[in-house]
Amino acid sequence: MAWFTFPADNLLCRCLGISITVWFTLLFVFIIMPAVLGVSFGIRSFYMRTLLKIFEWATLRMELGAKEKNQELYKPYTNGIIAKEPPSSLQQEIQELRGSANSLRSEPEFEMADIFYFCRRGVESIVDDEVTKRFSAQELKSWNLLTRSNYNFRHISLRLTVLWGLGILIRYGVLLPLRVTLAVTGICLLLVLTTLVAFLPNAELRSYLSEKVHLMCYRICVRALTAIITYHNRENKPKNGGICVANHTTPIDVIILANDGCYSLVGQVHGGLMGMVQRAMVKSSSHIWFERSEVKDRHLVAKRLGDHVADKTKQPILVFPEGTCINNTSVMMFKKGSFEIGCTVYPVAIKYDPRFGDAFWNSSKFGMVSYLLRMMSSWAIVCSVWYLPPMNREEGEDAVQFANRVKAAIAAQGGLVDLIWDGGLKRAKVKDVFKEEQQKLYSKVLVGDSEDQMEDKRSEDGTPEGDESSKDPAEGQ
Repeated sequence: MAWFTFPADNLLCRCLGISITVWFTLLFVFIIMPAVLGVSFGIRSFYMRTLLKIFEWATLRMELGAKEKNQELYKPYTNGIIAKEPPSSLQQEIQELRGSANSLRSEPEFEMADIFYFCRRGVESIVDDEVTKRFSAQELKSWNLLTRSNYNFRHISLRLTVLWGLGILIRYGVLLPLRVTLAVTGICLLLVLTTLVAFLPNAELRSYLSEKVHLMCYRICVRALTAIITYHNRENKPKNGGICVANHTTPIDVIILANDGCYSLVGQVHGGLMGMVQRAMVKSSSHIWFERSEVKDRHLVAKRLGDHVADKTKQPILVFPEGTCINNTSVMMFKKGSFEIGCTVYPVAIKYDPRFGDAFWNSSKFGMVSYLLRMMSSWAIVCSVWYLPPMNREEGEDAVQFANRVKAAIAAQGGLVDLIWDGGLKRAKVKDVFKEEQQKLYSKVLVGDSEDQMEDKRSEDGTPEGDESSKDPAEGQ
């Protein structure tokens, strides 16, 4: 009976071979070739419009199902859940707590009522924390058929359950294998072609081909995420000899920006696959990679960045001054290092549409591989990129003020909240400087008036403020 199974096995192998051939042919014709040529057939735009219609239908079904079952659809969604009065000084608020009795006393002193001020501010900071919530996924008002948004929506009606199950089959059975294939193709081409280009002796030809290779590979990787990107104000695109700074939501910010133009990247040397990619990229173009010990040397970093921007033939440097990923709702403190170089800064604002997938990378919760799998199993990555007019450091403006001015411009354009807090709070505790500042403010409430009177008396007597002979010898004990 063995001769009966041989034709069946042969037929199965032929069918499998034909399927693989058709798969890679469609992949090459409809995705890889458009990426090489920089054109689009409009398939992704049609896909996005179709998804929006499905989401609208699902929202209507949720509302009807919730009414029938008397369920609450959405969580409360507000930027601040505590109604606060206009901010006033610490002295004024404590004076109000103490009441008018304090005004009858000649000497300021501690009162038990002062404790209530710090208790109230502490509870407000815990409940209405504007920092910690920037490091968690952005909350959605509606459902995008992804279980990672809200686990209750799929149980509202049978139709939604069927649609949700169908979505799982499409995302994990069709989209995920396709995207993984494209990602592997893009990374392999980047490794091979950049290595080959590095052997060319002509510097101009090597630079030209390197730019084309990077663009092609980045475009393939963009299609691996089904990224639909809208670029605004392209006349303000970063130019050679400058630094491009942008808000940071995800590691794929690099791919989103590099899809529209080449940049010199700055980062720490890694091992493994990431290290292979870094070594291949630096062979054909001028990227800046630092060893772990070099990153802490600010002078070395500033020198290498300065030398790079001084060469007008090199591509603009791409920097994310926040130093960590923020959840697409705000912009946090920019580190001043990139703004001390003394060159033109090109601000860029990036805003993702959370309806199609959450692009935020919570590095404290997900590793890089699991994060990329979540991205590739989402519906799509939809975002808008705004190129802002170039900015230069003004006369009398220090690096911190310049960084804050650039940050405010990015936040305003991207519709993001401008925060003064350091993104390092994602993993570190609040610095003691902030605690000491509050302690100094309270100390002024206790002894501020007497110090002011002493300074006035010194100025009347003509005694210098720093003259130690005028002080009580027992004061330093």
